[in-house]
Order: sequence, then C-alpha cells, then structure tokens
Amino acid sequence: MRSFPLPIALTARLSPVIVLAAAGWALSSGPSAAPEASEKKPAEKAATQSPTAPSETQAVKTYTAAPAPCDALSARTVKSLVPGAKTAGKEIPSTDSGLRRTCSWNALEEYEYRWLDVSFEVLDTDEAAEQSYDGRLEERSGGGAVPGVGDAAYSVVNLTTEDGQETREGVVVARTANALVIVTYNGSDFESKKAPDTDEINKGAIKAAKEAVAALQKTQG
Repeated sequence: MRSFPLPIALTARLSPVIVLAAAGWALSSGPSAAPEASEKKPAEKAATQSPTAPSETQAVKTYTAAPAPCDALSARTVKSLVPGAKTAGKEIPSTDSGLRRTCSWNALEEYEYRWLDVSFEVLDTDEAAEQSYDGRLEERSGGGAVPGVGDAAYSVVNLTTEDGQETREGVVVARTANALVIVTYNGSDFESKKAPDTDEINKGAIKAAKEAVAALQKTQG
C-alpha cells in the first residue's frame, strides 16, 4: 500500500454531529365509570378515580436508542466497499449517543480511496422521523427511491471536482418507524484523478444501507 496525501475536501469532511432530540410524549385518559354508577354515587367515583391511574393508550417508540453503528455491517461488506480499512471502524463522538451514532471507515489502497459512514438517528415519534426524512429529501436534487429498504428510502449520487481531482459520493437515507439510517459512501482515484463510476458508488451505498437497516430492526422492541 502506498501513502498518498488526501485532498482537503476529504480530510475535513466530518463535522460535529448535531443531534435532533425532542421531548417524549404520551396520551393519557382515565377509565370512565358506568353511567348508573356516576348517577347514584358521585362521591365514590371521585374517590376511586385516581389521577395517577395508568393511561389506556400509551405511546410506544419502536426504537428507543441508536444501536452501535460499527456493528451494523459485516466484515465482508466493509472489506468489499473499503479495501484496506480496519473492519472494526471508528465511531464518531456524538453529543447524545442515545439519539445519534455514526461509524466511519476509510482507507487508501494504492491510489484508490474509499470512505464510508453509517449513521443511526432516533427521533421521538414516527411523525418526527418522517418530517426529518422529507426535509432531507427536499435538500437534495436528483436521485430516486430505493424500494424494499425500511418504510421509505432514497439514494442520490453526486460528482465533485477540486483541483482537478474528481470525487463521487453516494448518499442513502432510509426511514423505519421513528428512526433514520444515513449512509454516505464516496471514492476517488488519485492516479487518474477520476472518480469511480456512478453505478459502483450507488450500489455500494445501497448495500450498506440495507445491512444497516436490518441491524437496526433487530433492536426493535
């Protein structure tokens, strides 16, 4: 393996993670008494109906915490997508690891560079996750839906050029219940200055997203 300097855009691409967190919520309603009882014994009803009685309907979150992201992908997948990388990956520090966790793999093999991030983001409700998903979709142009991944998923691939060096990056965002899975996968060839083709990057990002969603769903409960 040959050492080769990385472009500034790649070495500085990680930024502090902003955690989305919202207060939990629950619907509560006390049990109602039968009409006859309420008419005959109003005093008893007031005495027996406790304000601390359990609610009939309780909001339950499908996912309560972000799983370990570095365990989301198999060693085989990491080796195929990021040749030369340590399969254990490196978890990126988060201000609230219960809500958002990210693992990163990157390596330079000869002149070929690959970078892969997998993030889990757990929100308070399904509706909040859906809004976040829709907002991310609006922020990106192009791309398309990825069927069969979570409740909804889309992918987009973009090409950037800096100082004559091309980098192609694919992003997949998937939603399942109240959680999001975000995969970022990019690559460059520092000898030819060209980027990998769109199909390679897109398929790689989708492959990682499918495994990450499956790993998240195993924590359901």
